[in-house]
Amino acid sequence: SLNPLFAGIPMTALDPTSTKQTSGRPAFLSGWRPWAIGGGLLLFGWFLFGRNGKKDPAANAAGRPVPVAVAVARQGDMAVHLTGLGTVTALNSVTVKSRVDGQLVRIAFTEGQMVREGELLAEIDPRPFQVQLMQAEGQYAKDQAAFQNAQADLKRLQGLVAQGIISRQQLDTQTSAVAQYEAALKSDQAQVESAKLNLVYSRITAPISGRVGLRLVDAGNMVRASDANGLATIAPVQPINVMFSVPADNIQKVLSQNAKAGKLPVEAWDRDLKSRLAAGSLAAIDNQVDTATGTVRLKALFANEDRVLFPNQFVNARLL
Repeated sequence: SLNPLFAGIPMTALDPTSTKQTSGRPAFLSGWRPWAIGGGLLLFGWFLFGRNGKKDPAANAAGRPVPVAVAVARQGDMAVHLTGLGTVTALNSVTVKSRVDGQLVRIAFTEGQMVREGELLAEIDPRPFQVQLMQAEGQYAKDQAAFQNAQADLKRLQGLVAQGIISRQQLDTQTSAVAQYEAALKSDQAQVESAKLNLVYSRITAPISGRVGLRLVDAGNMVRASDANGLATIAPVQPINVMFSVPADNIQKVLSQNAKAGKLPVEAWDRDLKSRLAAGSLAAIDNQVDTATGTVRLKALFANEDRVLFPNQFVNARLL
């Protein structure tokens, strides 16, 4: 008996020793073709229907309900921002220097401290200037006494000339002497004021209000007015400027809008444009185009109340 799977197939096709041929071909080749065709159809059917039967996660995700919001249409202005790389700059930075020569005996500030204009920063040994003041005052007193004596002699000579006792030439000579003593008094007064000024300069004060940088000279060193580095630098941080550039093609729109709306808003953002640092306004527009970059420089002013902007800091400026 034969297995039902081989029903209908001639025995000669299953017998490899049989040499009987059908249609000019070996019998076992003629019986193999129906099975090859059937196997191919089964494989194609599994691939087609089996694949379609599986669930595709992406298709299911796309088929989920999506929430939809509704807004009322309205007319208005669209905000147009111009963004450019900017540099924070102080309104005016000052290098604190000594105006007299002497030994630095005291540092009265802390590095990074906020100081006000006129506040004491350092002190130079005042004793040499006190001595100079005393010398100038002594010379002034000496010449003042001589001047007063010359004036008294002049009055006496005037009376003698009126009486005809002495010549007019002696009176003229005394008058000239009085004028010389008067000039000497003015010179002595200038020396006194200069000595007083040097004594004042021995106390170095802040010329402007702002933040003090790192000190460049320690107490005990000799300082001179000709020193290039100075003692420290002061940079105001409230308010503060941001310098940035915009393409020259947009400058006409900026000029026209600035003329209409006044000061345009400017925002300072961090390097990644993820956090807004401060808000200010456009303060000035340069008068020429930078031919190397094809841009125009702009200056924005920020109140910087929380002091987040530092001089020479790089930010992204967004001009509305």
